[in-house]
Amino acid sequence: MACRPGCGACCIAPSISSLAKPAGEPCRHLDGDLRCRIFGLPERPACCSGLQPSAEMCGDDPASALRWLADLEAATRPPG
Repeated sequence: MACRPGCGACCIAPSISSLAKPAGEPCRHLDGDLRCRIFGLPERPACCSGLQPSAEMCGDDPASALRWLADLEAATRPPG
């Protein structure tokens, strides 16, 4: 499955600790078209490279993807 144009949910919903990016905020590397400016570059975090689009994660639209990823973020957040 390929990324949905104009989505960017995987660059918004999850936290990215190596970039000090909190959950729910757009990554600083996300451009105006909701595309990653460091895609394919060595400085792209491993957690980003490991996240691959799937029907389950992406759903039918960007809002579905944001909800799914936000739920995953909440479910995997360390206690405290």
